[in-house]
Amino acid sequence: MNKELVEALDMLESEKEISKETLFLAIEDSLLIACKNHFGKADNVKAEVDRETGDFHVYAEKEIVEDPDDVLDKIEQISLADARELDKKAKAGGKIKVEIQSKEFGRIAIQIAKNVILQKIREEERNVIFNQFNEKEKQVVTGIVQRFVGDNISINLGRADALLSRSEQVPSEHFRPNERIKVYILEVKNTNKGPRILVSRTHPELVKKLFESEVSEIADGTVEIKSIAREPGSRTKMAVWSNNPNVDPVGACVGMNGTRVNSIVDELKGEKIDIVCWDDNPGVLIQNALSPAKIVAVFADPDEKTAKVVVPDYQLSLAIGKEGQNARLAARLTGYKIDIKSETQAKDAPGFRYEDYADEYEDGEYEYEYEEGEYEEGEYAEEGEYVEEEYVEAEALDTDTSEE
Repeated sequence: MNKELVEALDMLESEKEISKETLFLAIEDSLLIACKNHFGKADNVKAEVDRETGDFHVYAEKEIVEDPDDVLDKIEQISLADARELDKKAKAGGKIKVEIQSKEFGRIAIQIAKNVILQKIREEERNVIFNQFNEKEKQVVTGIVQRFVGDNISINLGRADALLSRSEQVPSEHFRPNERIKVYILEVKNTNKGPRILVSRTHPELVKKLFESEVSEIADGTVEIKSIAREPGSRTKMAVWSNNPNVDPVGACVGMNGTRVNSIVDELKGEKIDIVCWDDNPGVLIQNALSPAKIVAVFADPDEKTAKVVVPDYQLSLAIGKEGQNARLAARLTGYKIDIKSETQAKDAPGFRYEDYADEYEDGEYEYEYEEGEYEEGEYAEEGEYVEEEYVEAEALDTDTSEE
């Protein structure tokens, strides 16, 4: 019987990752509770389980009294005569351990002890699962779509279920039961019913983590993702930087024939991804962020975090993007409030003309203006088949595309 107990504990430790020592302690506690329920108290009772054999013993430490008539509490006291039957060296006033047979426990006490063990196993299992997923917080994991709960989706992550709430779902995405998807773990909470895991498909970090797992240069630190801006389900802009001058950061993320970026686009259900080069110079960074539009000039104010951009007349709608998306994402990516005007509009707009900065040019202090032709257009992840060619024309001359 005891051998079977040890084997059962070994199995629990292996399958549920619950420490065997924790289970032994739970058994000892359950024996003490059984004693308390059977005898009314167990203050002087100790339970011990042999970790090797599984044998268990329950002892009551009793005070030895001289006369049997002086025994007022049979749980805490024993007569000298009875004590010497167990130990011939026993003396009045001393202490002696008296073993309690578990078969003396009543049925109710045994059932309570059993429930204590089961409750401890459930608690430890919940703690193990919580710790397991708590370590994965802010990471991407693969789950299986299990069921739909109203507008929410239950995602099975193996040993636990996660909740993909409506607010964290991409409206254009539709899943089928048993479909495998990747999700970003937002938060893991420990509750009485077990860990509550909240996941997301809209968080920008989802895209970042997908690139970290797909691009070895990002994983080893050669290429860094400096900034990322995302409109879930539609488009993401990402600025990357290489710590190795021999490694092209954009090319590393795109991969041979676009294999790396394509796998991520597929996982995101066709969401377009623009990858541009990061630059510490805000003028160059803004120019890259507005790619694929061509830029005539950028006037950036690093103190105010604002930038005025001039583009050719025929490039205005391209720079703004469909419904302002290209400029909006560029503003989020760079952290600058960007105002874009065409060359025609810029002629009569303060702050968009070179003469507005004449003093800075003369003193050599202004270093954030770049004219068209002074740079090589940065590589763009969506060249060719990835570029969305259709852009809406600007409906008004007011083209302030700063992020709200």
